[in-house]
Amino acid sequence: DVQLQASGGGLVQAGGSLRLSCVASGSQIDDYAIAWFRRAPGREREAISCTSASDGTTFYGESVKGRFTVYSDKAKNTVYLQMNSLEPEDTAVYYCNARDTTGINYWGQGTQVTVSS
Repeated sequence: DVQLQASGGGLVQAGGSLRLSCVASGSQIDDYAIAWFRRAPGREREAISCTSASDGTTFYGESVKGRFTVYSDKAKNTVYLQMNSLEPEDTAVYYCNARDTTGINYWGQGTQVTVSS
């Protein structure tokens, strides 16, 4: 099984950038489909990206497309979420998720991102 540790959240002004990290242990992260989710207060959990395990293609949610980028460092067994042009509406707790080939999901703990206007 894989264990995930997300970090990198913080407070940033609108227009700024943050990079979140999702470090995997126990298994190779590229054996899993990796997704980033977020949950803002009073709102449903939102999937913002999903990276295919088979070919590494990443799909982005419409709300973040063009501003957020997912990339990985296999040597560090880490997936990153680079967030640019942040908006107050991006304020949320962000989670990384790994799904194996049988459909089992693994979650990291969340990291808080707060964007001030």
